[in-house]
Amino acid sequence: MEPNWLRWAKQLAALAQDGLTYCDLPYEIERYEQIRTVAAEMMATGFELDRKSVLDLLSREEGYATPKVDVRGVAFRDNKVLLVREMIDGGWTLPGGWADPWQSPSEAAVREVREESGFEVRVTKLAAVYDRSKHAHVPLMPFHIYKLFFLCEITGGQARESYETTGVDFFAEDALPELSISRTLPEQIARMFEHYRNPALPTDFD
Repeated sequence: MEPNWLRWAKQLAALAQDGLTYCDLPYEIERYEQIRTVAAEMMATGFELDRKSVLDLLSREEGYATPKVDVRGVAFRDNKVLLVREMIDGGWTLPGGWADPWQSPSEAAVREVREESGFEVRVTKLAAVYDRSKHAHVPLMPFHIYKLFFLCEITGGQARESYETTGVDFFAEDALPELSISRTLPEQIARMFEHYRNPALPTDFD
C-alpha cells in the first residue's frame, strides 16, 4: 500500500493536469501550476529527488489525467508458469509492460509475451485487474497504474531473450525465482495458479 503523502501528491498532480487542460483563464492557469508545483515538492521530498526533475516529469503529462495501464500475460506449460528475467533489475516477472494506445489490452498482452519471451499466445481470460497502489509493489511510482493479468494459451514460438530480458523459463509454484516485485508479486503469481487450476473463477479486481 502506498503512503498517504504519495496518494495526496498524485491527486494534486491530477487535479492540476485536468485544470491546465480545460482552463483558459490566466489567473486560474497560474493557480493550477502552483498546485502542480506543490505536488512536485511533495513527491521530490518523498522520493528524495530534486524538485525540478519531478516537476519536469509531471509537466510532460497532458490531457485529462487517467491511470496508466500495465498488462501481464500469464502462460503455463506442464503446470509451470512462464517468467522472464528483467534486464533492468535481474528479477523475474510475468511477461508484460505498458499497453499501447493503438492496441486493446489483450492484444498488448499477446505482443508483450511474444516480444519478451519468444512465445506466441492466445488470451483466454482476464484473470485480474489490480490497482498497483493497493499492493506491495516497490519502488513507489509517481503515477497511478492499473495492472491487468490475462491467462494465455501457448500456441507456438520458442524461448527467446529480448533487448529487455536476459532469461526465459517455466517455474513451478513452489520453486519461484527471485521476482521483480516492481512488476509482479509472489501472491499475484499464486493467484494466477489458482485461476489456471480453476478457469471458472471470476475475474479479481480491487
